[in-house]
Formats: sequence, C-alpha cells, structure tokens
Amino acid sequence: MITPDTHHVKTALLSVSDKTGIVDFARGLAERGIRILSTGGTAKAIADAGIEVTVVADVTGFPEVMNGRVKTLHPKIHGGILADLSIPEHVQEMEQHGIDSIDMTVVNLYPFEATLASGAPHAEMVEQIDIGGPTMVRASAKNYKWTVVVVNPERYDAVLKKLDDNNGCVDEDTRRFLSAEAFRHTARYDSIIQAYMTGQTASEEFPTEISLGFKRAQELRYGENPHQTAALYGSFESIFSQLHGKELSYNNIVDIDAASRLSLEFSEPAICIIKHTNPCGAATGATLSEAWDKAFASDTKSPFGGIIACSTELDLAAAEKIDGIFTEVVIAPSYSADALALLQKKKNRRLLTINRQALAESLKIEVRSVAGGLLVQSSDTELVQPEGAQVVTTRQPSETETKAMEFAWKVAKHVKSNAVIYCAADRVLAVGAGQMSRVDSAMIAARKAQDAGLDLTGSAVASDAFFPFADGLLACVEAGATAVIQPGGSIRDEEVIAAADDSDIAMSFTGRRHFKH
Repeated sequence: MITPDTHHVKTALLSVSDKTGIVDFARGLAERGIRILSTGGTAKAIADAGIEVTVVADVTGFPEVMNGRVKTLHPKIHGGILADLSIPEHVQEMEQHGIDSIDMTVVNLYPFEATLASGAPHAEMVEQIDIGGPTMVRASAKNYKWTVVVVNPERYDAVLKKLDDNNGCVDEDTRRFLSAEAFRHTARYDSIIQAYMTGQTASEEFPTEISLGFKRAQELRYGENPHQTAALYGSFESIFSQLHGKELSYNNIVDIDAASRLSLEFSEPAICIIKHTNPCGAATGATLSEAWDKAFASDTKSPFGGIIACSTELDLAAAEKIDGIFTEVVIAPSYSADALALLQKKKNRRLLTINRQALAESLKIEVRSVAGGLLVQSSDTELVQPEGAQVVTTRQPSETETKAMEFAWKVAKHVKSNAVIYCAADRVLAVGAGQMSRVDSAMIAARKAQDAGLDLTGSAVASDAFFPFADGLLACVEAGATAVIQPGGSIRDEEVIAAADDSDIAMSFTGRRHFKH
C-alpha cells in the first residue's frame, strides 16, 4: 500500500505569477520523468524553452474563459488535487470520471501587493484578486499527503533534491512543511486584499476581525536579550536603507523607530539623541552642527552607544562632531559625500537613510502583543500647539516661554511615562522618564541638569499627563521652571493652578495627554 512517503510524483501542475526560476524547475521535473500541466503565460514560458507541457484546457476539455478568470476551476483539476489516494472510493471515482492524480502543484498568486504599491486604480486592483490560484493552493495544502504544494521559488532546488533523494517521492514531513508555508502564503495574500478593500469602504475603524499580513524581512541574531530569538517582519526597508555598518539588532530597530518618530516633529535642522527609546537630547539650530552642540550638552553621558536621528541632510561639520563619540546608529534623510566618507571609517557604525514621508504615512495604527491577543490603537500623531492651549494661570507666558513650551510638548509624547521634560525654546535641557511618581521624574531631570552644569532657571516644563498634586509642579518650580504645559484634568487642578499662581509661573492646559507606556 502506498503512503505519502512512497507516493511517486508523476504529474505536476505549474501556474505561477512570479516566474522566477520556473523554467529551470520545469526542466528539472521533466528530466525526472514528471508530466507537466500548465496554464496561460506559464505554459508559454515552459513551451518556449523547449520543454514538453500539456495545457490545462486539454485536460478539462474546456477553454480558458472570461479573460482567464476561469481556467483551473474544474473537477478534473480539483479532483486530481483533492483525491485522498488512501480511500478506495476516491480512487474508484477518479477512474469513473477520467480524473488523473495531480501529485504536485507549483502556484503563486497574482501580484496584488506590487500592483497596490504602484498606485493602480481600483478596477485594476480588483482584477489582481486571484481566485483560481488560492483555490489550488489551499486544496493542495489540505491534501498535502498526496499533493505536494510549492508556492515559494526559493524551494525549487530543495524539492528537486528531495525527489532525487527519495526515488521520485517527497517525504511526508516535507509535504507538511510546504503545506504550512502555502497556508501562510494565502493568508497573507488575503490579509492584504482585505486591508485594501476595508480601506475602500466607510467601515468601522477597528473591524470585528483583523488579519496581519507581514512577510519576514530578516531573521535577527537575537531578540531583546541574547537568549531570545527574533525576526523582523514587514517593509522596514521601504522607510530605512542601510548604507553602512553591521547588521541591525532587535534593540537597534526599536530605538531607530523611536528616534525617527521624534525627528518627524521637526522640519528645521534638528538632532535627536535616543537611548533605550527615550530622548536624552534634542535640539534645533541654524545648522545640524549647532543643533548637535545643544542636544549633546543636555546629557554628555547617555549618548554613548545611542541612536542619533537628523531631520535634514547630515553634513561634514555635524558628522565630525558625531564621530567624536561611540554611536550605534546614525539616521538622516541623506548624507553629504564627505560626511558619509568620514562616518564610514568606523566599520561597525550603522548608517541609515530615512524616507520621512514614508514614515509619516506609515504611522496609522500601533499593535502590541499581550497575553492572549493584541492591542491595536491609532498612532499618537496629533499635537496640540501651546498657542492653542488654554492658559489657566494669572500670568501669561512670554513669547520665549511659549516657544519653550512648544518644544517641550513636542518631545514629551516621545518620552516614557511618567515624563517631565525641562526645555529652552530650542533644546531639551533635562529629561525625567519612566518613573512611577511624577515628582520623581521632575527631581531626576533636575538632578541630571545639575550634573550637566545646566541652569534650569527660566525653563519651560512639559508633563505628558496632569499633575495629580501640586508637589510635582512645585518640584519643577524649585528647579527653576517658569512655565508649565500639561494636559490638565486632575480633580485637584484648582490646587495645582493655585500653586502655580502663588509661584508666579505661567501654566497652560492642552486637554490632551501623551502617555507612552
């Protein structure tokens, strides 16, 4: 009695959109005595290479119709794919209806994703929704014990080797592996289509079901720690291009994301320095070199081994200063030739370019795994400007204080909660991040400023959420702050406002918080 391990592959159906390697694979199958069935452009490519091929229409006795929409949806095809050869009734029905076993299918699907990326009109997108292909793939994957399914051109050589090693058979373990890959292939394909079609409707923001169709971009050396495995999925490379340096790590990628998001807040020359996803320096200037001096001055210790993001082209003057410290990653929209040449002298330093527009367009939703599922939310991209906020104190902020509050508020939403940030009009002076108490964040930031020799007198403070008590505000005042911007909304707002008035500082409420957990 035959088993999947001893079932010889005698007939293969080849119908692919991505024709990479298909002619060589077809030739390899033919050389091993395997009959080839095919359709449309695949059949033509195989025949033009001088390889014998039978068109599916000759098997079904029915031509391709409706511009190729219907060609393989026929019992003689799907009966051959789906027959369970261990069930005598299936074999008898095949003989009764003249259905030959199809022992292998080689199928990949219409290029819906590539067509979508090209900006094609809706009518063309609809035509790129494959029907016969996914049906064949799923049928073969279901009946993997008797039908080998191959969707990935990278598997062609390995499949031929399996046929050679197993006397024309493919072992069941390999069949099961290829089946799983096939189901992943159709699942991702369908997820891209459903996302597109959902975007064409006025449906709810978060539908009752979601599918995330991401393709593995690369395996990483390890995860957050060396004992964890990791991989990168999606189209990271459509936003970032690596010009130099060793392979990116898991933590590099997380920090690159954080640094780049902060840099999007600025259109003028700006430097943003990130360490463990938190800003440890950020500043603007007439030039990047000037911005670097200000950003680095706020914390000269933490940038060691950090991530630096620039908002404009990185020139030689700024590159010379950056080159003076050990930096894991540098990110910029572009590099001058001499700046790139200088920074490339350190072989391990990663240098990336960023497509700022592509990054901005990608910031629509955020997904986080939790036990048993996923949390999905819209991205925190909106920012209330200080001039649009409500001044709640007797004293109005000065123009300089308003600019400092604006700068601080831009940075605050990129700092882990609880976040308290002291700023001047063009730079971060000190950051208190990730503390359980807002008072602690205020005091830690003040201490860091003192260690760096920075005077916080006249600074503006941004708090990502309201001060629940007056003590946090008073800690900022004691450090030298004269203006505060915060969301408001505490049941003790009046107490906090009174403390601000007693201290003769200006305070604005935005009505919007920026928690970052």
